[in-house]
Amino acid sequence: MQQFNVSDQFPLDNDIVYLNHAAVSPWPKHTADAVTQFAQENMQRGATHYPRWLSVEQQLRKNLAQLINAPSSRNIALQKNTSEGLSTIAYGIDWQSGDQVVISDQEFPSNRIVWESLQSKGVEVVQANVSAEDPEQAIIQCFGPKTRVLSISSVQYGTGLSLDLEKLGQACQQQNILFCVDAIQSLGAIPFDVMANQADFVVADGHKWMLGPEGVALLYLSDKVLSSLKLNQFGWHMVQERGNYDLQTWQPAGDATRYECGSPNMLGVFALNASLELLLGVGIDTVHRELMNKISKLEALLNGRPELEVITDTQRSLRSGIMTFRHAKFDSQELFEILKDRGVVCAYRGGGIRFSPHFYTPFHCLERAVSLIPG
Repeated sequence: MQQFNVSDQFPLDNDIVYLNHAAVSPWPKHTADAVTQFAQENMQRGATHYPRWLSVEQQLRKNLAQLINAPSSRNIALQKNTSEGLSTIAYGIDWQSGDQVVISDQEFPSNRIVWESLQSKGVEVVQANVSAEDPEQAIIQCFGPKTRVLSISSVQYGTGLSLDLEKLGQACQQQNILFCVDAIQSLGAIPFDVMANQADFVVADGHKWMLGPEGVALLYLSDKVLSSLKLNQFGWHMVQERGNYDLQTWQPAGDATRYECGSPNMLGVFALNASLELLLGVGIDTVHRELMNKISKLEALLNGRPELEVITDTQRSLRSGIMTFRHAKFDSQELFEILKDRGVVCAYRGGGIRFSPHFYTPFHCLERAVSLIPG
């Protein structure tokens, strides 16, 4: 595994404090270099070495499988984004009128709209109140005889609530409910074990905690459901004998590439693969430990300001890389504009200001960001 000097990988400009990894992350230098080299090769050689490009694509699948502890890269499909992955799932299931999908009441629109769009098929969306004292139990209590799918974010984008996926996965298994996890706010930051949490589907874009580009995403399908979804997109890439252009008959591929209808985003493939090389090279356990150190420091700094109220539940043992707070004197939208003008790159989410550092974020940047919050 390649070794990296992390301090050299993120040469961010000194006039900003970047605390917005829950939205779009900066690329590591390793990723920028990979994209530059790919572009240079395209300019000088075109697709002369396309077979090598395909080997990078296969390596990306292997790295994604390693990231989530999937049994094989054959379970990994590449999608354009999380929304496409969720749509592949939602419109691949054979629904019956009256079927229910359980989500939380804090979901990002990607994991709500797609299920609400099934209303014409008679599908009902049930929202669990995850502000409850026991959010996992609040979700499980929404299960009923008509529940077909639980689709939940591993970490809620606004408040940073991190859920016990193993508990939810076990409940789904016991009640024969399909378990879909939107893992965009945890992959690349928090260890994820798809075998332990028993998810049937995992979706996640690469441009947040995985430090990659927009335009390429993970779709994982367990062996149980790999071939079960109805296909809604067709093309040369999703067939069993891809590359045999003279063949007049076809059948879908036996692996997860059956859900990839056409040519891959090869530029995105090179970029995301490079980002994962860095994260896996550092080690996800190390990434997580360092991120939690940053979050603990940020929590202490915010709690040291009496006019600030932390919205994120800091009493739970499960923590994410998101810390959301509000100000007693300033409207959160107004405060967001002030911080933006002062060079703090963050977000207005979940009713407050969302700070989301990553493992590499220097402690002095956290101190600077909090010092720039008006009194």
